[in-house]
Amino acid sequence: MFLCWCLSLVALIPLTTSTNPGVKVKLTAKGIEYGRQLAVASILQKLKTIKLDDMSGKVKVSPIGNVKYSLTKKDSGSFNLNANDISFSTSLSIKSDQTGRPVVNSLDCGANVGKMSVHFKGGASWLYNLFSKYIDSAIRKAMQKQICPLVANAVSDLNNNLKTLNVLAKVDKFAEIEYSMVASPAVSKTSIDFGLKGEFYNIGNFSLPPQVNNMLYIGVSSFTTESAAFVYNTAGALSLYITDDMIPQGSPIRLNTRTFGLFIPQVAKRFPGLMMKLLVKTVKTPFITFEPNNATVQTFASVTAYAIQPNATLTPLFVLNLDSSVSARVFVSGTRLAGAVTLNKMDLTLGTSYVGDFQVSSLDSIFQMVLKMVVIPRMNVQLAKGYPLPTLGKMKLVNTQLLVLKDYVMIGTDVQFTG
Repeated sequence: MFLCWCLSLVALIPLTTSTNPGVKVKLTAKGIEYGRQLAVASILQKLKTIKLDDMSGKVKVSPIGNVKYSLTKKDSGSFNLNANDISFSTSLSIKSDQTGRPVVNSLDCGANVGKMSVHFKGGASWLYNLFSKYIDSAIRKAMQKQICPLVANAVSDLNNNLKTLNVLAKVDKFAEIEYSMVASPAVSKTSIDFGLKGEFYNIGNFSLPPQVNNMLYIGVSSFTTESAAFVYNTAGALSLYITDDMIPQGSPIRLNTRTFGLFIPQVAKRFPGLMMKLLVKTVKTPFITFEPNNATVQTFASVTAYAIQPNATLTPLFVLNLDSSVSARVFVSGTRLAGAVTLNKMDLTLGTSYVGDFQVSSLDSIFQMVLKMVVIPRMNVQLAKGYPLPTLGKMKLVNTQLLVLKDYVMIGTDVQFTG
C-alpha cells in the first residue's frame, strides 16, 4: 500500500500549521525497508506494462557504412529483452490536505537503465540481430523516459490509499477521535515521525434550528468550550497569585496576617505583622453547561495562603478547597465569541492547615470579596478578548443575535465584506 516508501525522501517541505500533537507515530528503518520491498515489487510490475513506440535512426556500421533503421509493427516473430541495473530517485514533499490527511507530491525524478540487450527470433531476426547493439541503446533511452511517469503513477496510487486514512474515527456512540496531521513529518536517517491531533470529540447530534432570517448561522457546542477549558487548565493558565496591592484601596480587608488573625488567631500570633499572598488555581477542568437562556460554569480550585517573610520567603499557612458556580453571559464581539461571568455561589472546605484547626466558614466573607473584586474581574478581561469564529477574508458580522440553547450556543448574523 505505502508505495512511496521505496522513494528517496530527500526533501520534505513543511507546509502545514504546527501544533502540539496528541498522538505520535514513528515509522522506523525496519518499517521503511518493508515498504520499500513492497513498492519495488509494485514498480517492477508496472515496468512490464511499458510499451515501446515505433523508433528509427541512423548508425554507422562497419564495413557497410551508414545504415538507416526503423522498428515498426511490420514483420513477425518475437524478441527477448533483458534490462539490468535499473535505478531511479525522487524527492518528495508531504503536506496535509483540507481533511488533515497526508498528501505526497513528487518534486523531481531521475531514472537510469544501466544495461540493455535484445535478441530477435523468427522472421528477419538474422538481420535485426546484426544491429542489436544499436537497437539496445535506442530501447534503453526509450525505457528511461517512461520510468519517471511510472513513479509519478505510483505516488498517485499512494495518495489514493492515503485518502482512506481514518482522520475521524468513531470510538463508540459517545465519542470520536480525530487523527489529522498537525505538522509535516520529521525525517531523520533512521525514522519518519508523524504528529497527529489525537483529540476526542463528543458525537453530539445537535442541529441548528431552521431559521432563515439571517445570512449565516453558527452553532458552538458546550464541548467546544469545555475543550478550551481543558487546554488552558492543562497549560496551567488558570491560576493567579493575589497580593494586597490587587485589593481595592477602600476595602477594610487586607491581605496580611493582622486581618486573617481576626478569623484565625494563631496566624497573627505566629506570623505577626507580615503581608500575605494567595495562590488560586484550578485543580481540574471547569465544567460548562448550556441550558436555554442560561450558561453556567462550575469551577474546582484550591487556594493556598502564604505569609511573606522579610526575606521574601513564602511560608504556607493553609490550603482551602474552593468550589464555585458562576453564570456566564455569552456575546459576539466583532468576529469573536466573548463572555463575562458573575459569581453565583461558592463553597469552602479545609484541605490542609499548617497553623492548626480553624473554622473555615469564618473566611467566607474574605473569599467572597477576593473572588468578586479580584479573580472574576481578571477573568472577564480575558473573556472579553474573545475567541475567533470561523470567518472568511475581511468579513464583518452585522445584525448579530445570540441564543443560548440546550448544549450549544447559536449565532445568527448577516455578513458584509470590506476591502
